[in-house]
Amino acid sequence: MPRSSNMPPKAEAFSLDDEKLPDWIEAAALRSGGFPYTRRMKRKDYERELRLLQIELLKYQAFARDAGERLVVLFEGRDAAGKGGTITRFTQHLNPRHAYVVALAKPTDRERGEWYFQRYVRHLPPRGDIALFDRSWYNRAGVERVMGFCTPDQTEHFLRTVGDFEKMLVEDGIKLIKIWLNIGREMQLKRFHARRHDPLKQWKLSDIDLAAIEKFDSYTIARDEMLTRTHTAHAPWTVIRANDKMRTRLNALRVVLVECDYPNKDGSVVGVPDPKIVLPAPAFLLDRGD
Repeated sequence: MPRSSNMPPKAEAFSLDDEKLPDWIEAAALRSGGFPYTRRMKRKDYERELRLLQIELLKYQAFARDAGERLVVLFEGRDAAGKGGTITRFTQHLNPRHAYVVALAKPTDRERGEWYFQRYVRHLPPRGDIALFDRSWYNRAGVERVMGFCTPDQTEHFLRTVGDFEKMLVEDGIKLIKIWLNIGREMQLKRFHARRHDPLKQWKLSDIDLAAIEKFDSYTIARDEMLTRTHTAHAPWTVIRANDKMRTRLNALRVVLVECDYPNKDGSVVGVPDPKIVLPAPAFLLDRGD
């Protein structure tokens, strides 16, 4: 595995096929990427808080259905950042008739000939529904850019126009929340290793994921430009340091619930997102930690 500019030299000898995860990855994983905690959250506390927050989300869904609100939440982040698991905790108890996940495959030949946003527009929610995007139109500023699936001109055009696209959505009444899940290099390697050796997770490890290991720094450059240029007043980015999956899921729920008004909202349950790991994009870019 070729190493990136600031990988330890011993990374050169490490392969995801190795049965045992190297000690240097184990030791560094949780604290990588500027993560501030030295220990993971206790599962008992996590499960108690998760249940209460999911009840609040159900309250919001009932209100949104009656009031005709439309909620769109974008989950973006590096490969293995925990997007899918976080989204699962959102949908776990919601009414599936009015809450759905959008996780699109690579575009077809027909879709490649359309307006770029067109295939995403098809999946925007009607009144009363919630749409959770497991990756979104921001593929163009991340995966497509880094992997060479689009041209530099296409990337630049996207970065110049996405703000206007999102402004149209917001002005039409859609509540748009954009979340970037950030993990450190060692945590990404640890999660890739787990996927390689767990038969139930192997489907999650793709050729694109493997390529991401060598392109970690390129993804960092793309992420920083994307956050800088697409963080707007009408559609800001919230970054969650996501090395601890349990803290990530709880704080993602809080990020959304804080932005939603609904009857009988329990402020003591919703609380506020943890400021140690939840930051607006500009604050994160000042202290990235990676």
